[in-house]
Amino acid sequence: MTALHVAHLGPTSYRDGLALQESLVAARASGRTGDWLLYPDHPPVITIGRGGGWESLRVAPEALRARGVEIVEVTRGGDVTWHGPGQLVGYPILHLDRLGRDTHRLLREIEGALIEACAGWGLEARTVAGRTGVWVGDDKLASIGVAVRRWVSYHGFALNVSPDLSDFSLMHPCGLHGISMTSLTRLLGDRAPGLDETRTVVTQALARRLGYEACVPATIEDVTAAAA
Repeated sequence: MTALHVAHLGPTSYRDGLALQESLVAARASGRTGDWLLYPDHPPVITIGRGGGWESLRVAPEALRARGVEIVEVTRGGDVTWHGPGQLVGYPILHLDRLGRDTHRLLREIEGALIEACAGWGLEARTVAGRTGVWVGDDKLASIGVAVRRWVSYHGFALNVSPDLSDFSLMHPCGLHGISMTSLTRLLGDRAPGLDETRTVVTQALARRLGYEACVPATIEDVTAAAA
């Protein structure tokens, strides 16, 4: 049986989450553990991917740090994005042999899973040619950026459930000028799912699209042991 181990990490600093991902990638690449999907709850942080630069920030780094927003340069694809409270962040740590070692296919499957989840809440989400992520109308709902090491993926996706959308005004999201970010709460109001429901629905959709036969709940202790 092919299983996806799923862990909600709870409050996790971005740097601690990244260190855990990197350890788990090494363990997965050497065959010491299976595939994982991690859900950290990050405090406010702006990450700058390989495709981006500091010019995508609209506020000076010193001012961002003064208001409690960390800035981290990372190895994932993509440009600048924000993580923080009210956002569902997911990190699939998967060996890409199951996808023919096709990173682009992984991106498309993540997009597809998020679109399926949105359909269940009555939203017509979509992709935009040449722009990785998920959109509703002209607004962006989810950002996606992955990295691969030894054919194991890490980093992942960020779906806006109920964040303070004004935080996205601190930058040009994904390096795109003139776009607006949206959220499930803005789109659905009182009908919007909470983070727990969103996590469950997205997990099921992603596992189904990637061909896993079961999702196995795990604790932070399980993750730490697997990554050791």
